[in-house]
Amino acid sequence: MQTARIKLSSTDYKKLEEICNKILEVTERTGAKHSGKIALPTKKLIIPTRKSPCGGGTETYERWQMRIHKRLLDIQADERTLKRVMRVEIPEEVQLEIEIKA
Repeated sequence: MQTARIKLSSTDYKKLEEICNKILEVTERTGAKHSGKIALPTKKLIIPTRKSPCGGGTETYERWQMRIHKRLLDIQADERTLKRVMRVEIPEEVQLEIEIKA
């Protein structure tokens, strides 16, 4: 048996949850042990920009924010299960990282 650690990250929360559920569905169908959908801390990228393009007036700022949501899945499975997991279609917004430990 191999242990695969899958790290998922995305700015779109709904698509991230959808992909996690699809992967867990595949593992449950094959009967593999899994622990997961562990929510990791959300990373917030905040960029303050000045509203006024010229130097006059008061200094007012807009704060733009991008949130990066992360999930972690651990799967103890054989090769057949891992191949099925890799076949799951993943949209461009979701980044996937698979680490296999023997």
